Amino acid sequence: MFQPRVRAVLGPTNTGKTHLAIERLLAHASGIIGFPLRLLARENYDRMVVAKGERHVALITGEEKIIPPEAKWFACTVEAMPLDRRAEFVAVDEIQLCADPDRGHVFTDRLLNARGMVETMFMGAETIRPLLTRLVPGIEFDTRTRMSQLTYAGPAKLTRLPPRSAVVAFSAAEVYAIAEAIRRRRGGCAVVMGRLSPRTRNAQVALYQNREVDFLVATDAIGMGLNMDVDHVAFAALQKFDGHRVRALEAQEAAQIAGRAGRGMRDGSFGVTGDCPPLDDEMVGKIEGHAFEPLSQLAWRNSELDFASLDALLGSLALPPPQPGLARGNDATDHITLEALSRDPEVQRLAEGRTRVRLLWEACQVPDFRKLADDSHTKLAARIFTHLATDGALPKEWVTQSIAGLGRIDGDLDTLMARLASIRVWSYIAARADWVADAAEFQAEARRAEDAVSDALHESLTARFVDRRAAHLMRRLDDTAEELLSAVTRRGEVVVEGHNVGKVLGFAFEPEAGSEDEEQRKLVLRAARRALTSEIPRRVAALEQAKDEAFALTPANRITWTYHPGFNTPAGLGDAAEIARLRPGPEASRPQIEVLPTEFLDGAQRERIRTRLAAWIESHIGRELGAIAKVEAKAAEEGALRGPAYQLRESLGLAPGATERVVTPELRQKLKAIGVRAGRYALYLPEVMKPKAMALRAQLWALLRNIETPSLPGGGLVAIQPPADWPPGFAEAMGWLPAGGVLLRLDVAERIAAEIGFLTRRAPAMLPGDLASRLGLKADALPAALEAMGFRLMPGGELPEGHHGPPTPTRIGLPRNEGQHHHRGPRRPQGERPQGDRAQGDRPQGDRPQGERPRGERRDWQRRGQRP
Repeated sequence: MFQPRVRAVLGPTNTGKTHLAIERLLAHASGIIGFPLRLLARENYDRMVVAKGERHVALITGEEKIIPPEAKWFACTVEAMPLDRRAEFVAVDEIQLCADPDRGHVFTDRLLNARGMVETMFMGAETIRPLLTRLVPGIEFDTRTRMSQLTYAGPAKLTRLPPRSAVVAFSAAEVYAIAEAIRRRRGGCAVVMGRLSPRTRNAQVALYQNREVDFLVATDAIGMGLNMDVDHVAFAALQKFDGHRVRALEAQEAAQIAGRAGRGMRDGSFGVTGDCPPLDDEMVGKIEGHAFEPLSQLAWRNSELDFASLDALLGSLALPPPQPGLARGNDATDHITLEALSRDPEVQRLAEGRTRVRLLWEACQVPDFRKLADDSHTKLAARIFTHLATDGALPKEWVTQSIAGLGRIDGDLDTLMARLASIRVWSYIAARADWVADAAEFQAEARRAEDAVSDALHESLTARFVDRRAAHLMRRLDDTAEELLSAVTRRGEVVVEGHNVGKVLGFAFEPEAGSEDEEQRKLVLRAARRALTSEIPRRVAALEQAKDEAFALTPANRITWTYHPGFNTPAGLGDAAEIARLRPGPEASRPQIEVLPTEFLDGAQRERIRTRLAAWIESHIGRELGAIAKVEAKAAEEGALRGPAYQLRESLGLAPGATERVVTPELRQKLKAIGVRAGRYALYLPEVMKPKAMALRAQLWALLRNIETPSLPGGGLVAIQPPADWPPGFAEAMGWLPAGGVLLRLDVAERIAAEIGFLTRRAPAMLPGDLASRLGLKADALPAALEAMGFRLMPGGELPEGHHGPPTPTRIGLPRNEGQHHHRGPRRPQGERPQGDRAQGDRPQGDRPQGERPRGERRDWQRRGQRP
C-alpha cells in the first residue's frame, strides 16, 4: 500500500524553503499550506493566484475567507487550516514555532495530525530535528544551507546606518520613536508591524521597495518570512515583552530576524543601533554559523476534546501530554475565556449538552486581537454564545451597528490601529456563515471598513515618518549633532548645551518656542529626546511609588500627577500634568483608566502606570464614598438588608423613589441602624449629600453615560431653579427633589416632610409660619411645592355668618385620598373610637389638650416661635 511521504525541509533563513513548498504545492492536484502570519498567507496567496488564477486559489485566515467554488490550492494561517478537507499536499511553515508557549500547541497539533494524501512538508529551523525524529516516525529530512553570507557589522548610530537598512524594535512606541528620528535625520522610513493590515503593510513596503525611502523600521514581525530587499538589519533592543514578561531575545529569535538581510545570492549584515548594547561573541557566532541548541520539548494541548459537559471540556483541555518531548504551554486565550465563562451562572444554564458545549467553545475561540486587558473580550464571547444558544444566530442589528462604526478614518496612529484590531475581531465573526445571516454581506462591509482604515493608517504613517523636503535639509546637518549634551533638571526642564529647549510634563515633552533657525531647532529637539530615554523610566518608577496626594481628578475626567523627583523637594516644585483619563466602566463606581498617548511610553510602562492609577482611583472613590462600602459590609450580615445595600451601591448612595410601600417599619429601623435613610422620596445615605461626595457622584454618574458632567449649585442652598443643562434624571440622582417649579434638597425635604407628616397624622394642622423660609421658598411658591411633596394646604378665612370667633387659620394636611395610606396605627372597625380619645370632629382643630400631642413635637415647634 502506498505510504504518503512526510518530509522536513530544515535550514536557516534565505534557503528557499518556502519557495520550494509553494512549487511542490502547485505541482499537486490540490494542496493546503499554513503560515504563521496573516500577512504571509496573503503574500503567498497573491503569488499562487498569479500562477493558478483566482478561480482555483483560496485564502483562509481568521478574518478573511476567499474560497471560490473551484478552489484547489489553499493559503492559510496555521490556525485556520481546513483539516477536514482532503488534499494531496499539506505543508506548515516555521514549524519550529511548535515550541512557542502561546501558539505552539496549534503548530504541534498540525505536526502530529495534519497530513496530505500524497505528500506532507514541514519547513523550519534545524533546532527541531531531534523532536521531529522522535515524534514523526519515518519522516525524511532535507537540509538546506543559506544561499548568502550573513556577517556581524557591530554597532552603528542611526545616522551611520547604510541605505537599505531595517531597524528592529519590539514595541510600537519604540518603532515610532526610531521612525521619527530617521525622518528627522535621514528623510523618512517605512513602518512594518504585525498589527498592520495586509493592505497597509503592502503600501508601506512599496514605499521601501520603490526606494522612496531607504530605511525600514519594524517589529520582529519581519522575522517570519516577509521578503524585502534588505541589506542590513540593526537591532534597536535585545529585549522584548512576550505578552507575559520582558525577557532577553534568544539567539534563534535574533537569527530569524537578522536573516532578513541579504536575499538570494546577495550577502547581508546585522548589528545594533541606538542605545542597544553590542551583541556578545557567543550570540554572534551562533547567528553567523546558524548553530543553535536543539529544542527539548514542544508545546502541546489536547485536541481530542470532550464536549459531554462544560466540566468535561475543561478537563480534556487540562490533560497532560501523552509522551516525552511534549509539554503544556501557556493557557491560550480561548481556554482562559472558557474558564471565566464557566463561572457564569447563565452560561452554565445554557451550556447543556454536546451541541451547546461545542458552541460555547467556538465562541471562546474568537481571537482577542484588541488585547484591552479587561473583561470586554470575555463579555463579547458570552454575548455571542447567548445569542447563538437562544436565537440560533447573532442579531443582524447588533452585527450591523458593531461594524458600521469601525470604518471611521479619524484619529491618531494608535486609534487607527486599535480600530483595525476591532475590525479583525468582527471580520472573524462575520466570516462564520453559521453564526451570521448574510455573512457575505457583512464580510464585504468589514472588508470595506478595513480598507478605509488601512488607507488612512498608511497616509498617517507616511505623513508622520516621510518628509522629502526634510531629507534634503538633514543631509547637510553637521554630524556633531549626535554629540550634543542634554539633560533633564529636577524641575523637568530639558537642557541642551546649557539652553532650555522645553519641559517634560508628566510623560510628554513640550518644546520651548525659541529663536533658533529650523536646522538648529531640529538638532536640539533630537538631543532632548535622547535625554528623555533615561528620564521617562525614572518617572514611571516614581509614579509607582508616589503617594495618593500626588494625584488628582479634574472635572474633565483627567487624572493629574505632580512629579516630585526627591524627598527633599522644595515646596511648590512640580506641575500637575495630565497623564490619564477615565473611561466608563462596568458600573459607575468602577471606571476604567486609559493612559494618555505619548511616544515615550511602551506597552509595559503604560500597564504599570494604569495599575497604579487604578489603585488610586479605587482609593479615592473609597475615601469620598466610603459610607456605601460600610453599609454593604454591615448589610452582608442580614439577608433583608442586602437588596437595599446593593441598590445603594448601584446608584452611588442615593436611589430616588418612595420607599413607604416597599420598606416595612421593621426594615426601616434596621436600615436606620446601619446609617441608611428610607424616606418618603428616596433611599439614601446622608453622607453622600456632602459637597465633595456629591461632586464625585455627579462626575461618576455623567462618566457612566459618557456625557459632560453637569455643574452643581453652591453649598448651603435648600431650593434652586432647575438648571436648563441638567439631563433627565440627574437632579433626582444627585438628591434634588422636584417640587412644583423648584428643586428641593432631598435631606431637608425629607426632614420637613417627616415633621409635617407627624403633625397631620390624625387631622390637618396649622401651617407652621416658618415653613417657607425653611424650604428656601417664597410664600407664593409654597403651595405648589407642598403639593409636590404630598401635602395639601387648606386656606383659612372669615367664619360663616352666625359663627363667632377668630378667622379660621391656614392648615396643612394629607390629600384626602391618601389618608388611609398614611394612617400609622392599626385599622379599627368602623365607628370604633380608641379609649380615652375623642372623634376628630368632637372639638375644633387647634383646641386639643396639650397632653394629647407628643411632648417632643410641641417643643420642636415652640423653638421656632410657632404654636401648631
